[in-house]
Amino acid sequence: MSLIVQKYGGSSVHSTERIKQIAEHIVATRRAGHDVVVVVSAMGDTTDELLDLAGELTENAAPRELDMLLTAGERISNALMAIAIESLGAEARSFSGAQAGIVTTPTAGRARIIDVQPDRVRRSLDRGAIALVAGFQGVSGETGDITTLGRGGSDTTAVALAAALKADLCEIYTDVDGVYSADPRIVPDARLLSRVNYDIMRELAVNGAKVLAPRSVEYASRHGVPIRVRSSYTDSPGTMVTGAATAPSAEYSNVVGVAHDASKARITLSDVPDTPELTNRVLQVVTDIEAELHFTVQETTRTSAGTTDISLLLPGQDGPAVLRSLRPHCRELGIEDPHYTERVGKLSLVGTGLLSQAGILATCSETLASAGVQLDTISTSDLHVTAFCPAAQLPEAVRAWHAAFELGAAELAVVHAGTGR
Repeated sequence: MSLIVQKYGGSSVHSTERIKQIAEHIVATRRAGHDVVVVVSAMGDTTDELLDLAGELTENAAPRELDMLLTAGERISNALMAIAIESLGAEARSFSGAQAGIVTTPTAGRARIIDVQPDRVRRSLDRGAIALVAGFQGVSGETGDITTLGRGGSDTTAVALAAALKADLCEIYTDVDGVYSADPRIVPDARLLSRVNYDIMRELAVNGAKVLAPRSVEYASRHGVPIRVRSSYTDSPGTMVTGAATAPSAEYSNVVGVAHDASKARITLSDVPDTPELTNRVLQVVTDIEAELHFTVQETTRTSAGTTDISLLLPGQDGPAVLRSLRPHCRELGIEDPHYTERVGKLSLVGTGLLSQAGILATCSETLASAGVQLDTISTSDLHVTAFCPAAQLPEAVRAWHAAFELGAAELAVVHAGTGR
């Protein structure tokens, strides 16, 4: 008998009718002889609706209370799923993240899992029940407060449970068939990838692919948890994400796909003293409020000796908080207020051995220029080439790179694993 952890996203359980359909699939898995642990996200747009309710009361709700509020969405959907499962004649037990032993850091809104003690989940499985765990949440081992894990936290919950329970497989069910070479809503001929390794999946996720949360991929990589990403609407086998390496083949390109993200913000400090102390001070502001820094650019200003421009690229939701924190430092140092760009597009070509491929950077730049895309900054590593451009031009940029590297013209079922772990 194998143990399978299944996670269902909010779009898969947006109504009670969908909950009934998913419950039938879960029960069928159990009756096929598998132990089953299920993680269900909040129904549809529940999380956003709860945030809107808090916003009607105040713009400055206490982070601790927001965590208490938002965790209700997952508890509701998991309890409803348990009720639906039992109506089909199977035994089920639903648990909050805290009851399931998800222990986290104390940071409200973006806690990280530090331990999983799934004793109650294991006892339920031993009794033959299907265990359901509310995703996206846990309990602080330091304060005892309920915490949330941030966007994509249910993916991380599922992978963490799979690791702690030594599950044979973690299945992530979503509203697409698996991982594609690009967003199929933008690139109609994007190809479904049958297998990717952790390194490539993490690059795709970090750079904007929405199929898996980056933290869940990191957790899976550290603990060797095999993940299958598949649709809750079709029977497609989906995409396997593992650490297995695949031998290089001349038949396939080392370029795997194109990821994009239109939700970035940029903060630029202009004409600031070019000293390590000031740069460190700026970066410390980001660290102190626990914002995510995705990219930083520092350029010497030719017209002003001894000064530099510092640009920070952040998630859009972190931008305003970082901006507020930087302004007092700017006044203290006698420099101009930061310039804030609300929507910046991030475009990433993902693959392996990219630094060794002659001309790849030139092809990326020339392709965007030919498509009329206004290129801002471009950088490269062995696993990705990343460019920034106006968010409105992202769809055209994605299509241009996808076509230039012929990612839709050949079967991409085999993905080079690079430095698979």
